[in-house]
Amino acid sequence: MTIKVGVFGAGGRMGTEVANAVSAEPDLDLVAAIDPSYEGIGVEQVTGVSGPTFAVVSDPAAALAAGVEVMVDFTHLDAARANLEFCADNGIHAVVGTSGFTEDEHADIAARFTSSNCLIAPNFAIGAVLMMRFAELAAPHFETAEIIELHHDGKIDSPSGTAIGTAERMARASEAWGPDPVTSQTIPGARGAKGPAGIPIHSVRMRGMTAHQEIILGTAGQTLVIRHDSFDRSSFMPGVVLAVRRIASLPGLTIGLDALLD
Repeated sequence: MTIKVGVFGAGGRMGTEVANAVSAEPDLDLVAAIDPSYEGIGVEQVTGVSGPTFAVVSDPAAALAAGVEVMVDFTHLDAARANLEFCADNGIHAVVGTSGFTEDEHADIAARFTSSNCLIAPNFAIGAVLMMRFAELAAPHFETAEIIELHHDGKIDSPSGTAIGTAERMARASEAWGPDPVTSQTIPGARGAKGPAGIPIHSVRMRGMTAHQEIILGTAGQTLVIRHDSFDRSSFMPGVVLAVRRIASLPGLTIGLDALLD
């Protein structure tokens, strides 16, 4: 039995990757593509998938007509808020890679999803999930740490959800972080943004990159560097496919892929 899947933002970089990843799986069926920028254009022309013949539309009601069970969202924050409201109101499961939701919004989303489920992950690359876990495990053994996240120049928000999520997990794992020794900055902001527990986060936006993150932890006489590199957006697809398959078994709101990786 196949799972019927739809994609919000189907014409975007991640949307086209998701459409192709779903179409490549025999147990998943791509049945809807939502993107106002490509209204009326065939999904094959927009995403490059072969097989489906329906058109991309702007109205998410098309997902209902197609019998969608799971919608995948890689859009931007304002669009994602409306998309999740639509999914919750119509009993459709949601798998979300859009970042920027606040804790209050997480609570609101959890309250809305009573007849279907929602998973929001700051990063769907399984290697990145492991990177965050390794940093969390290492945190109690070091007194200082900094995070450098590097992305392509089309990413307009900073810092990334992955960097914030990593710092949050490290902050929960240890409260014994040393103070920043810098008392004067010749150029304001040179020390980066202060994340949870005061852990500095530095954002790089540069052509030629996709998605990368490095955590540097330091203590007396040693440092530990934990780094993950996504060189292609295809690196996120195994995690997305896993989430689409498993979302029906995760009641309410789930944050991150950890619950799917035991």
